[in-house]
Amino acid sequence: MQIEKLRGKELDQLFDAILTLQDREECYRFFDDLCTINEIQSLSQRLEVARMLREGNTYHKIEAETGASTATISRVKRCLNYGNDTYEMVLDRVEGEK
Repeated sequence: MQIEKLRGKELDQLFDAILTLQDREECYRFFDDLCTINEIQSLSQRLEVARMLREGNTYHKIEAETGASTATISRVKRCLNYGNDTYEMVLDRVEGEK
């Protein structure tokens, strides 16, 4: 797990702060203060790439619809195949709420 290299007081504080957010509006406000628009868009793009990969879409279709580079798509695919299964967990939860 690569996150072990980052683990520490500051990252714990960030994750604890995120876990206190109570609804989507608080998330919008917090991330607007915390991140640049490009950073937020990159994070949401990766999640959309994961959703599309899970549905079996081709790299070409994902690239065309999301604007993600093939390097980003490959990285997300590697995480889906060999990562911590959190893309799957989160996408299952989001789909379950709909």
